Amino acid sequence: QVQLVESGGGLVQAGGSLRLSCAASGRTFSSYPMGWFRQAPGKEREFVAAISWNGGTTWYPDSVKGRFTISRDNAKNTVYLQMNMLKPGDTAAYYCATFRAGWASAERKETKVDYWGQGTQVTVSS
Repeated sequence: QVQLVESGGGLVQAGGSLRLSCAASGRTFSSYPMGWFRQAPGKEREFVAAISWNGGTTWYPDSVKGRFTISRDNAKNTVYLQMNMLKPGDTAAYYCATFRAGWASAERKETKVDYWGQGTQVTVSS
């Protein structure tokens, strides 16, 4: 069992930055690929970023590539999402997640999630 707790959300102006954190419990955190998703009201949950178990490889969709950076500190059982050049379209609840095998090739990556956090709200004003 893994519990995930996100923090760091808030209200920011367009062009600003936020850093989200996701603290994980459980002794096997370092063995999981980790990811971030977001969901805006009335929209489907969207994949935002992923990182391999050792932090050596990262993935991003085109919508956030070059603006968002995912990282992890396995000694602290924490994964981060640094978000720069934020846009009003980035407004959503952001969730961290642990992935199981097969996630990298999955078209819908949310189907390969074992554990979800409760989410943290990010609001970007214009």
